[in-house]
Amino acid sequence: MDNKLEFAQRLRQAIEAAGLEPRPSVLLNLFNSSYWGRPISFQAVARWLNGEAVPEQDKLVLLAELLRIEPEVLRFGDPAQRSLPPQHECQEPGVGYLERETFDAFLRLPAPQRQLVREVILTFAKVHGEG
Repeated sequence: MDNKLEFAQRLRQAIEAAGLEPRPSVLLNLFNSSYWGRPISFQAVARWLNGEAVPEQDKLVLLAELLRIEPEVLRFGDPAQRSLPPQHECQEPGVGYLERETFDAFLRLPAPQRQLVREVILTFAKVHGEG
């Protein structure tokens, strides 16, 4: 199945689980009443629900918050989380979606770029530890 269609299915399920009707107008009103940016259009919401598009990250995070679901579960589903190898799972308190997303992006970088990012992080950690 297509990623966009799978997302649309999870979105509809999350809307229903929140006790709402999975209709564009319902989601549009809920979303725009809480979104800090430019209001989204009816067509954009319809595209999300019809499996034609996936919202940008900031919109996805707000949707997840409004529907009381983890953003990564809404975006990728539960199987994606269970399929991660154990060495990539983060069980530390305070490690949330954004940190895991950053870790995953880091791991996709070529080795020279990973080394550079590692050195930057260690430098910041050293300076922060001395303060």
